[in-house]
Amino acid sequence: MPINLDGLRTVIYPAPDLDVAKRWWINQLGQEPYFDMPFYVGFNVAGYELGLLPDADPADGALVYWGVTDVTAAVAEAIAAGATEHSPIADVGEGIITATIRTPTGSILGLIFNPNFSLA
Repeated sequence: MPINLDGLRTVIYPAPDLDVAKRWWINQLGQEPYFDMPFYVGFNVAGYELGLLPDADPADGALVYWGVTDVTAAVAEAIAAGATEHSPIADVGEGIITATIRTPTGSILGLIFNPNFSLA
């Protein structure tokens, strides 16, 4: 059974030096982050999330998250099709559920349910 992707939602860039990365993105985007904590910085860019994550592994590159209605089911479908867990399913707050899997070819696929997401 295929995973039903609802569209792009979020891109998260590894930011080992969060302060430097935050200043750079503030200058590039011309706006302050809407969420600014030591563990995550988030910008709203045309309705999409651009995140900076200090604990992310730069070797993994940017993590792109696709919207799904059920992260648990999507992860199960991906694993049944040969993927492996990259990061476990997690409730990251405000009802937002995320996980990442590694595809059989080694790419990382982010899955997210965000009840707050709206392009309207």
